[in-house]
Amino acid sequence: MLKKDFFTYQAQTTPHPLAMEISHAAGSYIYDTDGKAHLDFVAGVSACSLGHCHTAVVKAIQQQTERYMHVMVYGEYVQEPAVAYTRLLASLLPAPLKTTYLVNSGTEAIEGALKLARRYTGRSELIAAHSSYHGNTMGSLSVTDYEARKSVFRPLIPDVRFIHFNAPIALDSITTRTAAVILETIQGGAGFIVPKEDYLKKVRERCSEVGALLILDEIQPGFGRTGKLFAFEHYECVPDILVMGKGMASGMPVGAFTASKEIMASLQDRPQLGHITTFGGNPVIAAASLATLKTLTKTRLIPQTLEKEKLFRKLLQHNAITEIRGKGLMLALILKTPKMADYLILECAKKGLILFWLLFEPKAVRISPPLTITENEIEKGCQILLEVLTEYKQ
Repeated sequence: MLKKDFFTYQAQTTPHPLAMEISHAAGSYIYDTDGKAHLDFVAGVSACSLGHCHTAVVKAIQQQTERYMHVMVYGEYVQEPAVAYTRLLASLLPAPLKTTYLVNSGTEAIEGALKLARRYTGRSELIAAHSSYHGNTMGSLSVTDYEARKSVFRPLIPDVRFIHFNAPIALDSITTRTAAVILETIQGGAGFIVPKEDYLKKVRERCSEVGALLILDEIQPGFGRTGKLFAFEHYECVPDILVMGKGMASGMPVGAFTASKEIMASLQDRPQLGHITTFGGNPVIAAASLATLKTLTKTRLIPQTLEKEKLFRKLLQHNAITEIRGKGLMLALILKTPKMADYLILECAKKGLILFWLLFEPKAVRISPPLTITENEIEKGCQILLEVLTEYKQ
C-alpha cells in the first residue's frame, strides 16, 4: 500500500526509482520494512557525513526543538545556533572567508553565490567548466554543462561560457568582463575528476589578475570527505566565495555560501534583501550543522578518510574496474561498460549493499559512504561488490 501511494501521490524524478521501503537507519545501515539491513556506501549521496542518526546530531536536534524552531525569516533575529555555527566555521576557514549566508540547499547556495558575484563586481559574465554540475534551479542549471538536461528548460540565464576543466590554456577566456568563474573543486557528476598540475592555483591567479571572483563549489567534497575540511585545502587555492551543502548537517536539508565581510555586504543594500530566504538559518538545522562540524573537527574522522581510501583502493582490485577516481571517501569506480555499472549497482542492492550512479559518466559507480564507516564494514561491502563483478556475464 505504501509503495502504491508513493507512485500515486509523490512526484517522481525518473520512470524507475529504486523504491526501497525504509523502516529506519542507524550508523552505516539502512533497514527496509522487511527487516533487511543494507550497508550504505552512498550516504544519501554524500550527505550523511556522520552516518545515520548520529547521537550528537540527534541530541542537538531534540534539544533545539524543545527551545524554539522557526521564529522569523532569515537575518532578522539573533538565533544562537546559527551564530555559533557561522562563528565556528569562520574560525576554521582561511582569510578572508569569514561571513556565511545560510540557506536551504546546495543549489540555493549556488544561486546566492552567482547573484553575489554579479552584484559585487558589477559584471555579468559567468564562466563554468565543461561537464560541470551545480544543481537544478535555473541559475545553477545555467552553469551546469549537460545539454540533455538543459535544452528543454531554455532560455536559461544569459552570458554564461564554458571552459575545459584541468586545461590552463583556456584561462585566457577569463577577462575583465568576467564576474566569476565557478568550478567544482572536484568534479562530481563527471566522474570525480580531481584538479591536476596546480590547475586551481592557476585559475585563482587569473581571476585575481582580471578582478573576477572565484567561486568553488564544495557541496559534495566539503566537510571532510576528501581528508581535509574542504577540498580546496589540498590545492593551495582559496576562493572568493565558498559554496557548501550536502554533508554539512549529516542528512538535514541545508546549504551555505561564505565570502569576505566586504563581498557579502553587497547583498545588504541597493537593493536591500539582495538575497532572502524564509527558512535559511533555521535553528534546528543550524544545531545539526553545529553538532556535525564539532564532531568532525574534534575527532580523527577527517584524516581517517585518507586511510579508508587506501583500504578501498587496496581491496577493489578486479579486471572489470579500469580506474578508481576521486579522493578520500569520494570515489568513483570506472567500469568497462555502462551495462556493467548498471548490473553492479542493481545486483549489489539485492545483496544488501547500496551503491549508486553518477550523473554524467555512465560507466561510473559511486562510493561515498559515511565518514564513520568502519574498516570491517568497508571489507564486508567490498567483498559483496567483488563477488557481483565476478558473477557478471557479458
